[in-house]
Amino acid sequence: MGAPVAAAAALANTRTGRRIVIGILLFLALVSGMLLTPLIAIPFAVAGEQITTGVEDRAAPVANGEWSYPLAGDYSKGRGFGYNPVVGCSYCSTDHQGYDMAQGCGATIYAAGPGTVITAGDYQGYGNAVRIDHGGGLVTLYGHTEWGSIRVSVGDSVTAGSPIGAEGNTGRSFGCHLHFELMQDDVSIDPQPFMAALGLPLK
Repeated sequence: MGAPVAAAAALANTRTGRRIVIGILLFLALVSGMLLTPLIAIPFAVAGEQITTGVEDRAAPVANGEWSYPLAGDYSKGRGFGYNPVVGCSYCSTDHQGYDMAQGCGATIYAAGPGTVITAGDYQGYGNAVRIDHGGGLVTLYGHTEWGSIRVSVGDSVTAGSPIGAEGNTGRSFGCHLHFELMQDDVSIDPQPFMAALGLPLK
């Protein structure tokens, strides 16, 4: 036993010996990695299926006829329509023209009704925004979306539940949320009674 150990030690002290030892170790690491990869990947694959299932469960907003909510699933309500000052925000209007709702940065925003996209990009103080013309002088606006998240272009036709972008914090915003605004003949109207009349009450 002593001779092989001494021979191995002498070999390890030479440049060729070190290369052989490193090669053997790399080969063993490669083989071990190939054998262990399925064991490591299975839990992640299972977790990925669970995450995907969760996304699919929230993939479509609740709809009623031709209209739906602009977010799928539960959300937090921010400022409502009308007089709503924001403490500590000097650029925030006290006369809030929309309805703020949030699920978190990156949450998908959906068209609330059928129509034609008339804005898809930077729009006034709303930052990155989408506006949809629903006909009859009615327009919906989806403000503060993430830069690069808009999935529609001007002129596109959309229906309720069409993904149009993702929640962001662009423009005159103080945190990731969706500013959902309705305009009738260029005058902002309260989204709560409008949506309630469609059977889609907001919080």
